[in-house]
Amino acid sequence: MKKLILIVALVLTSFISYSQREGAFRVGLDLGYVPASGGAGISYYIEPKYNIKDNMNIGFRIGGAAIARDIEDFGGSTFVTATGVGSYLGTFDYYFPKGKSFVPFVGGGLGYAGALSVRADEDTDVSGQSVTGGFGGVIRGGFEWGKFRMGLEYNLVPKSKLYNGTLESNEDISNSYFAITLGFYVGGGKWGK
Repeated sequence: MKKLILIVALVLTSFISYSQREGAFRVGLDLGYVPASGGAGISYYIEPKYNIKDNMNIGFRIGGAAIARDIEDFGGSTFVTATGVGSYLGTFDYYFPKGKSFVPFVGGGLGYAGALSVRADEDTDVSGQSVTGGFGGVIRGGFEWGKFRMGLEYNLVPKSKLYNGTLESNEDISNSYFAITLGFYVGGGKWGK
């Protein structure tokens, strides 16, 4: 029985000693790569967070993505389907502290996401077009190593009508996207302290 109590105490100590500080505030900055059919894009986020426990935090993520896909040349002009996405999401992350500084996590978020998608060439005027928005979210996982972060995420963004340069078409386009992100955070304690 004493051995069992000792093992449980050591396990609990390891989880506490390798965690961030409960009640601390931190800010994450992430930049991502968005693979797309016939193109690619970037994502960018800033996310203030509050550590509600040593291994859990809640936050508010502001960010978006710029994605170019289906790039084609027609008679000297290059046509591309370009999508701009913006989102404002409440988030939650849960951490699995296993080592001194390498910590896997899973998380998600819900909120507002909006997008504008255009199929056009370099001479097309897209001014005056409006964003289609609504319920959005993110599902993510990855790891933190020290103060650096790497993640894989799927962002849920409402569909919108595809603007083709002269009018809005009847074609709906999916604006949800997958991203591979790299980033870092400041504040909030440090893994392996």
